[in-house]
Amino acid sequence: MTSPTDHVTDRPTAEPGTTHTPPEAVVAGAATSAPSNREGTRADGLRRLLRPLPALLVLAVLVYLPYVPVELPGILPGRVNGPGSLQLLATCLVIGGIALSYDVLFGRTGLLSFGHALFVAAGSYLLTISLSTWALPLPLALLTALGLSTVLALVVGAVALRVGGIAFAMVTLAFAQAASIIVMRNPGGVTGGEEGRPLDRDAVPDLLVGVANAPYRYWLALGFVVVAWVGVTALVRSRAGHAMAAVRENEQRAAVLGFGTYRVKLLALVAGSFLGALGGVVHALVLGGSNPHLTTSEFTLSLLVMVVLGGAGSRWGALLGGVLYTYADARLVEVSDAGVLQGLPDLVRQVLSQPLFILGAFFVVVVYFAPSGLTGLGGRLIRRSGSR
Repeated sequence: MTSPTDHVTDRPTAEPGTTHTPPEAVVAGAATSAPSNREGTRADGLRRLLRPLPALLVLAVLVYLPYVPVELPGILPGRVNGPGSLQLLATCLVIGGIALSYDVLFGRTGLLSFGHALFVAAGSYLLTISLSTWALPLPLALLTALGLSTVLALVVGAVALRVGGIAFAMVTLAFAQAASIIVMRNPGGVTGGEEGRPLDRDAVPDLLVGVANAPYRYWLALGFVVVAWVGVTALVRSRAGHAMAAVRENEQRAAVLGFGTYRVKLLALVAGSFLGALGGVVHALVLGGSNPHLTTSEFTLSLLVMVVLGGAGSRWGALLGGVLYTYADARLVEVSDAGVLQGLPDLVRQVLSQPLFILGAFFVVVVYFAPSGLTGLGGRLIRRSGSR
């Protein structure tokens, strides 16, 4: 006789209301899903590899420009690799990098500062003073300019960040205006007053002096843009960058979540000011001295316009806005001084002879039709064309 237990098997039984999946089906499903997971991982890896490709292509083109003997009438003053064209492009790149440093405050953290010019001017003037008055070698002068500018940013930030909003903007403006007055009064003949402070050419390498060495100054400006780009990228992708984004979106909510909002904003101000001071140093080396225009609130307002014009919170936007604004300002001044507008009616000639009026009108049009800036407009156009 057989007992009832002889008919019991080891195969599990399905619970009521459920269906049992055979082991063979489970193995087959895992085998089919594994290749799809691997394909998704490969696609993500490929996208990561291709992401920096546009920036690298643009960088390669910019590096090669000093070897291009092509004339672009109406766009550049002479050949592309001519001294005048390279000097203009170098100036545009430097200002574009400085605009990128200002975007760390305004676009990434939401800090409306009217005193960013203070740190740019500090880097420029401290370099020229260190080289000429203090007779320091160039490497030590660079460290002195950047170090003192960073300390200045810590002091200004520690005071100004005790308040927020418009009050913060007014405090930074007060610091910048005080520095501008000191520079203009030329205490002890150190700053040069309205004439500025020339660069001691004997204290800098010969490659950075003279008309024939314009390509090296251009590459120096391009190198600064690369450093600023890499620095901002690393900051944005770090934990501090995520905290800055949280403060920008909603500071009170970020505080509730446990972020030290004061420290986050101070870090953003110091990081942006350091890059701005580095831009001031490169500006002095490229243009051959320190210009009192760097100390004015007008320069900070120009940086704000550049960032908004290109697209706040975007590396491409800040850089593009700074380059286009500086280029348009320089070229419009040349056109207004060249007598090209003499044949036009008086009213039209007077309007077109004011570069700031034209730039302001263009700014209003861009803000009205593209609130996210030129890069945001370009992104929308690309997505719209891709969806068709």
